[in-house]
Amino acid sequence: MLLSLLPIVLLVGLLFTSVALFGSDASYGPNQVALMIAAAATMLVGWRRGLSWQAIQDGMVGAITVSIMPMMILLSVGALIGSWIISGTVPGMIYYGVQLLDPSVFYAASAVICALASLSLGSSWTVAGTLGIGLMGIANTYSLSPAVTAGAVISGAYFGDKLSPLSDTTNLAAAAVGVDLFEHIKNMLWTTLPAFATALLVFALMGSEGATTPENITVIRTALASQFTISPWVLSPLALMLGLIYWRVPAYPAILICTLSGTLYAALCQPEVVRALALEAHPDSPAPLLQGLWMALFSGYQSPEGMGELGKLLDKGGLASMLNTIFLILTAMTFGGMLDSTGILRQILDQVLRGVKRTGDLILATVSGGIITNVLAADQFLAITLPGRLFTPAYDDRGLSRLSLSRTLEDSATLTSVLVPWNTCGAFMAATLGVATFDYAPYALFNLICPVLAVIFGYLMIAQPSAVAADS
Repeated sequence: MLLSLLPIVLLVGLLFTSVALFGSDASYGPNQVALMIAAAATMLVGWRRGLSWQAIQDGMVGAITVSIMPMMILLSVGALIGSWIISGTVPGMIYYGVQLLDPSVFYAASAVICALASLSLGSSWTVAGTLGIGLMGIANTYSLSPAVTAGAVISGAYFGDKLSPLSDTTNLAAAAVGVDLFEHIKNMLWTTLPAFATALLVFALMGSEGATTPENITVIRTALASQFTISPWVLSPLALMLGLIYWRVPAYPAILICTLSGTLYAALCQPEVVRALALEAHPDSPAPLLQGLWMALFSGYQSPEGMGELGKLLDKGGLASMLNTIFLILTAMTFGGMLDSTGILRQILDQVLRGVKRTGDLILATVSGGIITNVLAADQFLAITLPGRLFTPAYDDRGLSRLSLSRTLEDSATLTSVLVPWNTCGAFMAATLGVATFDYAPYALFNLICPVLAVIFGYLMIAQPSAVAADS
């Protein structure tokens, strides 16, 4: 056990050192170095245990393979943001949103909007990459806290993702332990509804002191209208996105289609904005319309000089903006895959189960297992499936329904993944919303409350059906 803990202790020490040396820039390279060194230490432990390099490599490659689709979605969201800004879709969301959303209830309203969208779409990533971007822009326009806004967006997005029958994590949790999908969703209401209601209450009570005055809002709306052609039609790429997901088109092709629609809309309806983007960087461009569209997709939108705060609001997106996050995911999955293939992760989870004496202890062990796997393996799918496989016999032996296990896996593994900076979910949200994971984490209230509520319910024996009762 001591040998197994060495790479983890090393990683924690290196991450603390990275933050101490580089501060907020630690995620732009130094943290990746820490993960690579810890992966090398894990490899040495595997060799010490008699494993071949091929076995260790297979685990590493398998983990990276699992993360390829999230990385492709991440890149496509970067292009989507660039195309939606230059097409006027994001500026239009800000333009109309500041009229509709009162800053006094903005945080709670943002959580509800994202919850409803995610419940119908089944994807927290899609909601954050579309509605979330617009809401972050509105918050900046109001001079509201980006960290709190990101926490509200994530709380709402994960509420819907957790309960939607279209969600991949919801289906995975039910399948991993062998329970009916809709029984699983029904059983999750016990912890999900009280946690989200509590989060909404706190968001509603949060003050909006310092919010921008109506006069300043008018100035910003005027500036947006002067730079872009704003009409309800600029929201058509967003409407297309909602329609595609409603028709159950998978997330990646849906995002690509909407990126192309945003690009086409920009060429037809915002040609001067596109040309200005190209000519600002390349005054002698032979084809500024084509070059401007190309730039928006790979490097994002750049406002003309002198735009001030509005420029900071809109200068986002592009494939290149996601490359550092993909770098982080690759190194994290290398480390996580080696932990799995060397048996270190399984050994740690087995150790977690040893102290179980009653139902509350088992729920706590499950929550701890989900969080530990999220931190060490850096992937929520592994954090659902591995503890799910390991803990199923313990629930069966105690006569507890596997519905309690599937719910607790979602309460912990699904929701805490976004609180870990090097986890695929945490990295995605930080890159997409433009707020560091540790900055928004204290305000992702739903994601924080749900695991705590799960443990409390376990010790109080609330909503812990027996296997016999569940079957009947």
